[in-house]
Amino acid sequence: MEVASPEIEEILRSVSDPEIPVLSIMDMGIVRKVEQEGERYKIDITPTYSGCPAMDTIGDDIKAAFKQEGLEAEINLVLSPAWTTDWITERGKAALEKYGIAAPREKSVDKAALLGEKNQLECPRCGSKDTKMVSRFGSTACKALFQCNDCHEPFDYFKCLK
Repeated sequence: MEVASPEIEEILRSVSDPEIPVLSIMDMGIVRKVEQEGERYKIDITPTYSGCPAMDTIGDDIKAAFKQEGLEAEINLVLSPAWTTDWITERGKAALEKYGIAAPREKSVDKAALLGEKNQLECPRCGSKDTKMVSRFGSTACKALFQCNDCHEPFDYFKCLK
């Protein structure tokens, strides 16, 4: 999603996802719409999944970032359309991989990986495809826990949500 004003986009890019601090809320695709009404900005955000505990923190962080710039922000939680991993930017996917979290793959790869049908996921640390799922749930509900059989490092995989 693009924001008309580069200054406002920069403010939003300064707000990190509290569960994945290397990602801005813009790169996560959480910000859906920004409207200016006088000195106030109305910002629509969509949770990565219904009941995501980070949304209150994200809303507070947006308000604080805007306040620091002398601006006012109103946050609206929008549930429809539901968030999808398609909304993560390419920059966001690259940041996930660099951070050690395997970025979401296409739906067919995701399904095969989560059902343990075959090794589909590359280890974000060493690049090996010799990986195994340890748990369908990782550090958060939107991730699964995998382990690399070559470097033996555990890693989260951000599940494909479409």
